[in-house]
Amino acid sequence: MAHATPLITTIAGGLVLAFLFGMIANRMKISPLVGYLIAGIVAGKHTPGFVADEALANQLAEVGVILLMFGVGLHFSLKDLLSVKKIAIPGAIAQIAVATLLGMGLAHLLGWGLFNGIVFGLCLSTASTVVLLRALEERQLIESQRGKIAIGWLIVEDLAMVMTLVLLPAVTGIMQQGNSDFTSLAISLGITLGKVIAFIVLMIVVGRRVVPWLLAKSASTGSNELFTLSVLAIAMGIAYGSVQLFGASFALGAFFAGMVLNESELSHRAAQNTLPLRDAFAVLFFVSVGMLFEPMTLIEQPLAVLATLVIIVFGKSLAAFFIVRLFGHSKRTALTISASLAQIGEFAFILATMGVALGVLDKDAQSLILAGAILSILLNPLVFNLVGKYLSKTETIEDQIIEEVVEEEVAQVPVDMCNHVILIGYGRVGSILCDRMHILDVPLVVVENSLSRVEMLRERDISTVLGNAGNHDILSLARLDCARCLFVTTPNGYEAGEIVSYARAQRPDLLIIARAHYDDEVEYISERGADHVIMGEREIAQTMLDEMYNGILSGDKKVPEGCPI
Repeated sequence: MAHATPLITTIAGGLVLAFLFGMIANRMKISPLVGYLIAGIVAGKHTPGFVADEALANQLAEVGVILLMFGVGLHFSLKDLLSVKKIAIPGAIAQIAVATLLGMGLAHLLGWGLFNGIVFGLCLSTASTVVLLRALEERQLIESQRGKIAIGWLIVEDLAMVMTLVLLPAVTGIMQQGNSDFTSLAISLGITLGKVIAFIVLMIVVGRRVVPWLLAKSASTGSNELFTLSVLAIAMGIAYGSVQLFGASFALGAFFAGMVLNESELSHRAAQNTLPLRDAFAVLFFVSVGMLFEPMTLIEQPLAVLATLVIIVFGKSLAAFFIVRLFGHSKRTALTISASLAQIGEFAFILATMGVALGVLDKDAQSLILAGAILSILLNPLVFNLVGKYLSKTETIEDQIIEEVVEEEVAQVPVDMCNHVILIGYGRVGSILCDRMHILDVPLVVVENSLSRVEMLRERDISTVLGNAGNHDILSLARLDCARCLFVTTPNGYEAGEIVSYARAQRPDLLIIARAHYDDEVEYISERGADHVIMGEREIAQTMLDEMYNGILSGDKKVPEGCPI
């Protein structure tokens, strides 16, 4: 019996295609984001075969926008921004202005109107959070000075785009009414801004107290389902309320929902519980954006596509380079920021989709934005690699130490030690092991990818190698060849399995002890050569049983008559 299930068909088709193309993209060492966009192109009406329901996809995309912005707010760090505010705030604003002007110039050449050009330029001015953070993580730059500048820069861009998303509907409504009176225009904008400011004040003053309280109440029930539901209800409810009561936007509401939730001690648990749903709807958002792309644009407007890509990869990146240099930072930092910004992503899609819906952005402009996003994300790893090769050939040690202790220089400190223990990861488990072995005076080398932790450990005279243990050269620097024991405390069990596999291949006689969170991880790591795999839940249960028997057998606790123990 046939069923009309366009919603299920759209979700199933979108997720399956996104998974397939995302896996292909990942195998090709490029961002899965490209795969999601291509999945949308395949599912769209402009290509043969399966066609998803575009109207439903757009509604699902709206949920994706809410959850994406909720995630941005949940990870918003005012502390990180303030630490680099002197360059991130003016630099990001200047770079947005330059990119917008370049976009307006291209729009003028293509014969588009002024307002269309402004929206088009703004779409080209902001980088992808997903792509940027992944690039920095892969190169262990998150906690470096240039990494902090890049993240602070991105936060300013995000805030600027949030305000743009809020103001665009108001400005468009005023323009469509044909009201040319400046006073009326100013009053209307003032009312809109007043509502937005009232919403922000309400969230900061009241939300910072009420939302953490609600979260604590739901956590106290002991129900993981209720806790997760409370997080989603807060995100969706505040986003919806911001539109209905304050005339703001789903994006702004969701952003502040995440930001006030970040004030709670339970924010990390909230982020972890909602991450799967957030990721799923974010994927559907990218798929829905890809559905709007017209592949013929690449054939019909190749020069326009090329010009758009030049603005994204070279125009705003050169602007960022000169801005960073103008503020007295090193060439290395300037090139890192430039490479980080040489792509566009989620905010460009959100703003372009809103612009088309409001009638202030042409479909052709949206197609150029999508083409520019796909191509720039595809080229971004290549840009980073070219920057790295250029610096390795032209940079001197003096250049490297101008601004910070360079990660590569710190990492390449060989360990002059043998018959020692190698500890991979200085997290909650690793730090306890490190402290115990340091007290017992056991020779120890810690492998850690956080620069701040490495510096702290070296201040305690603990031998440390900076880098990712998945890199075989890093393990060589830790002298894997003559170690007597390897502790792998990496929280990702499958990453730990790969480390164990390499270590076992190099040292069949080495004692390897690893941690795991789940039964499948225990099996995976054991199969790759670990001598012992410790799973926290099992050890806790065994310890509790041991304490029970010890307490009863010692006579400290009474056992009721008739108890079989």
